[in-house]
Amino acid sequence: MVKKNIRLEVMQAIEPKVGEFMDSFLIPIEDIWQPSDFLPDPKSDNFLNDIEQLREESKELGYDFWVTMVADTITEEALPTYEAWLMDVEGINQHEGKENGWSKWVRAWTAEENRHGDVLNKYLYLSGRVNMREVEITTQHLIADGFDIGTDRDPYKNFVYTSFQELATNISHKRVGQMAKKKGNALLGKMCTIIAGDEMRHHLAYREFVKHIFGEDPSGMMLAFADMMKKKIVMPAHFLRESGGSIGTAFENFSNCAQRLGVYTAQDYIEILKKLNSYWQLDAIRELSDEAEKARDYLIKLPSRLQRISERMAFPEDQYQFKWVEANGTL
Repeated sequence: MVKKNIRLEVMQAIEPKVGEFMDSFLIPIEDIWQPSDFLPDPKSDNFLNDIEQLREESKELGYDFWVTMVADTITEEALPTYEAWLMDVEGINQHEGKENGWSKWVRAWTAEENRHGDVLNKYLYLSGRVNMREVEITTQHLIADGFDIGTDRDPYKNFVYTSFQELATNISHKRVGQMAKKKGNALLGKMCTIIAGDEMRHHLAYREFVKHIFGEDPSGMMLAFADMMKKKIVMPAHFLRESGGSIGTAFENFSNCAQRLGVYTAQDYIEILKKLNSYWQLDAIRELSDEAEKARDYLIKLPSRLQRISERMAFPEDQYQFKWVEANGTL
């Protein structure tokens, strides 16, 4: 007897709705912003003056800020890795032509995300505040090293991951934008804020995918959610390294920096989990297996448990000297 592949069946059942998701959560290419909307126009007579102004405005931003900007940029630039990973997920069939809904979604989502790395990279280059060659080496390492987020080819786990991660990047970009604006850098503030808006739309889409899966396979989805939270949601750039460094070392130092700056913290991780638990209405889901009931109990209690752990956590206050950024003051 051939065992049924429930996950594949669920993905195929939801696939006809993907077009609606694209209409709701993505913006047509002709209508969405592009990097050149924010950057000095090379055709303009004021091009060099505009670059000078951009560089002047960048001088007020501190060391931890630039480290965070670099890490955010590199994370966004590793999109080829993420697309390749998602295209291999069960149910996302890239071999059935362009009309396959899931592969269409992945390509369109990647295309929107790709603009983030483009605009941030060009901004970093023009600002003159970072060592671009070191940044580029790290980006190449990150793409070459690939990544393993603990999801394998499981669509349930991958969509839990993206639901969580898109909200995390929304928070990070939004806070970076607020800090830039506070320091008088309106252009960078606006740029990061609008990137954060893209991330929020993408978060709303992926959490909708999970909600639909809960409707089709509640026990399977609950178990996948619990499994991801037990492993912890690692950031996509968790293999981050500098030139000459080993995999992951730069990421740990960057995480401490982001925590110290308040861009993305242990508390944010807890709040994201609470929001997902609430939106997916875990307490209202019926017809769960005994194992899935235990998984639900674990997920509902997890925020309080993480809160107790986070209150005991300590983060180093000393600044690590990254190769990406020359010391130019602190926030």
